[in-house]
Amino acid sequence: MIRQDNLSATTHELVKTGGRTLTRRYTEVAEHYGFQASRIQPGESHENGVVEKAHHLLKSALAQALLLRGSRDFPTVEAYMAFVRRVVEEKFHHGREALVAEERAALKPLPSCRLPEYTRALVTVRKWSTIPVAGRIYSVPSRLIGHEVEARLFADVVEVRYAGKVVETMPRLRGECAHRIDYRHVIWSLVRKPGAFAAYRYREDLFPSLMFRQAYDALRERRGDRADVEYVRVLHLAASTGERAVEQALSALFERGEGFDYAAVKALAQPETPAVPELRIGAPDLGQYDALLAAGEAS
Repeated sequence: MIRQDNLSATTHELVKTGGRTLTRRYTEVAEHYGFQASRIQPGESHENGVVEKAHHLLKSALAQALLLRGSRDFPTVEAYMAFVRRVVEEKFHHGREALVAEERAALKPLPSCRLPEYTRALVTVRKWSTIPVAGRIYSVPSRLIGHEVEARLFADVVEVRYAGKVVETMPRLRGECAHRIDYRHVIWSLVRKPGAFAAYRYREDLFPSLMFRQAYDALRERRGDRADVEYVRVLHLAASTGERAVEQALSALFERGEGFDYAAVKALAQPETPAVPELRIGAPDLGQYDALLAAGEAS
């Protein structure tokens, strides 16, 4: 028996009866693991007091451990999870090994197959190279416009597949952040219609760093409406040659205090062509092979 409150992840409102029932996904989880689901009444959180108290104690223990540690920064997710496991072992399992072993002995074996770790959705790429996934907007490569792709929504990432192959992996959006636009995905369409930049809905996402934002503001001040065309070309240059090189070129132009345009940025940002060494290999002396064979026969 698994008891939970009425979170939208597990239950949803019934329009006709005004009650709540389990969502399809949560029902499938219950059937897969073979447990029964029980819910508290709406607005009666005290009915789940034991679980709520345990949750509070765990959060308090982690908060205290982080204070003693002196920092909330971890190099990787795995390092943070190791920290959490250590806190749980020290605060909740230490001295209760016999009870934990008794509980584990009562657990049933897991099913032979695992549930997918993602939610799957089939979506068509819109004309602005975006797809809607779970109420959020993500950009994908512009070559996929008009095609149907498979979006796999994991706990932390969104994986986009086309023709059975992964074409893009991006962090999953959380909280109030409703869209994630990578300028490299949309710039190839935008450069053909640079006038659309001014009214582009996700325009703020097309400033990959503060330097690019300052460059656009400087272009607006010097070139007026022409700035949109110039900036889109600069952004296209960053996508096609390298963002770092373009950013360094913009920084150098700012330090000089000179007015600039796309041509000036391109002149500074063109990546150096790597020198390819010229190799000279002479014709092999076949006589050496004959001598080697003769030596082998003699031995």
